[in-house]
Amino acid sequence: MSDPARIEARPAQGYAGDITPQQAWDLLAGDPTATLVDVRTEGEWRAIGIPDTASLEKQPVFAEWVQAGGVPNPRFLEELRSAGVSDGPIVFLCRSGQRSIAAARLATSSGIAPSYNVLEGFEGAPGVDGVRDQQGWKVAGLPWTAGPA
Repeated sequence: MSDPARIEARPAQGYAGDITPQQAWDLLAGDPTATLVDVRTEGEWRAIGIPDTASLEKQPVFAEWVQAGGVPNPRFLEELRSAGVSDGPIVFLCRSGQRSIAAARLATSSGIAPSYNVLEGFEGAPGVDGVRDQQGWKVAGLPWTAGPA
């Protein structure tokens, strides 16, 4: 396990930086105050699966960045705060590492920091064949489980 204080994030504008899925896991495992926030939609959690952090004795926070139909979630910050997310480190995760950038920026600008983005997200961007699962949390071999029924 890496020392969470030694995790070097790729520099980014407006948030603490980008980290790999393995760095995210190491940070969550090594820092008792670190929180994972999954910003995908409920449909994605159900269809694709969710990170399994039970072995770390932590539960991810689930807060949709956008709601069904691609509508921005106007209660996003309120949902974070009501889940107890107030300071970091906070690790934001989405499907491919794009929505989580915006979430990390908003959290940082609202005083929830340090906030990180997980590069490649949960299952990465589609490859040239249009198929995902070529990068990301799942491909890195990090624990995950089927989403809620």
